[in-house]
Amino acid sequence: MILAVDPLLVDGVDLTVALIVLLKAGLAFVFLLVSVMLVIWFERKLLSDMQNRIGPDVAGPWGILQTLADGIKLFFKEDLLPTNADRVVFRLAPYLSIVPAFVAFAIVPVGGDFRDGAGGVVSMFGRSTLLQVADPPVGVLFFLALSSVAVYGVMLAGWSSGSKYPLLGSVRASAQMISYEAALSLAIATVFLTSGSLSTNEIVIGQVAANWNILATGLVPFLIFLIAGTAELNRPPFDLVEAEQELVGGFHTEYSSIRFAMFYLAEFMNMITMSAIAVTLFLGGPAGPVLYEPVAWLWPTLWFFLKVVAFLFTFVWLRATLPRFRYDQLMDLGWKVLIPAALGWFLLIATLDIARDSGWPILPVVLIGVLVLWAGAALLAGAVAKARADRRDEADDLFGGYGEPSPTGGAGGDDRSRRT
Repeated sequence: MILAVDPLLVDGVDLTVALIVLLKAGLAFVFLLVSVMLVIWFERKLLSDMQNRIGPDVAGPWGILQTLADGIKLFFKEDLLPTNADRVVFRLAPYLSIVPAFVAFAIVPVGGDFRDGAGGVVSMFGRSTLLQVADPPVGVLFFLALSSVAVYGVMLAGWSSGSKYPLLGSVRASAQMISYEAALSLAIATVFLTSGSLSTNEIVIGQVAANWNILATGLVPFLIFLIAGTAELNRPPFDLVEAEQELVGGFHTEYSSIRFAMFYLAEFMNMITMSAIAVTLFLGGPAGPVLYEPVAWLWPTLWFFLKVVAFLFTFVWLRATLPRFRYDQLMDLGWKVLIPAALGWFLLIATLDIARDSGWPILPVVLIGVLVLWAGAALLAGAVAKARADRRDEADDLFGGYGEPSPTGGAGGDDRSRRT
């Protein structure tokens, strides 16, 4: 929408700019709410197709209104409050989960013309503005700070319930999210090192003409971001926070009605936000070719949505394909694999930048860096294998040679024959 209006001045301050910001914030909020409803339907339908089922098909065409029906049902259900709960914290925790999910989306550019260095600027009510709610110069750090705040919502929800199962889920959540946030931050630091800016808009500008960061940084930071982001979202196969088999429902076991709906909403809103951040950092954001000039304004937003849908499909695909990790496997992957790999790749990219600026020959530097990374990976793999072997020997000594007891009963973990 392009309209030219006279400046709305109050005490010398142009209120038109403030109204544009409020309009963008309102549109972003409505967009996220509608997107969450569609993503839940998309996940149910896609899972049913992968499992040879029909899925929701009653409420609305192709069951597309099933999520709306579920939301209305939750809104009118009784809001329970456990006897042993901390009333204030119990009621506050859902807001600490849902607010960071929405605010983090505010820094994501969703459209605008990025050709010829335009920088995603559009004209609205006669003013030039970015097609994103805000573009702080430290936008990436802002996202990391909000992802850290989201841990408090989950932790306080489990602690304040006054029940053991939510408390176990919240303790798992705090350990898991803190562990994988380190790998996530190192992957983002590699992008910052390559692009030279913490502004999301500047990062997208640097990826115009298909010069995506997934290629500029190498594939490793992108894969680490994808795995660590999945763990940050508590999505399968990292959903030990709300593992139904052993924790009933995890940190939100005691929640019902609208407060449970807020956690449900926050989970899927976080998935959309994480997908949008990944598209912005690694896949060029809204930048893309304009295939039909008369509607040039539409193509950037279309490319952005298609890239986000590809990430959402990947999250659902992982849920339908992979079994849940054991908790020790979850922590081993985060601390012993992802963090060393992300740190090593970050140092390699930094070394290449220094070599390029200093005029050193690139090929020997790359070979030396790869050899150092390979040696570090070999030492780490050896240490992990030794630790597992020691753990098996301790289990054999403890259980009389039968190995660790398995969850289904009988002798446990390894397939070695019994000792007599």
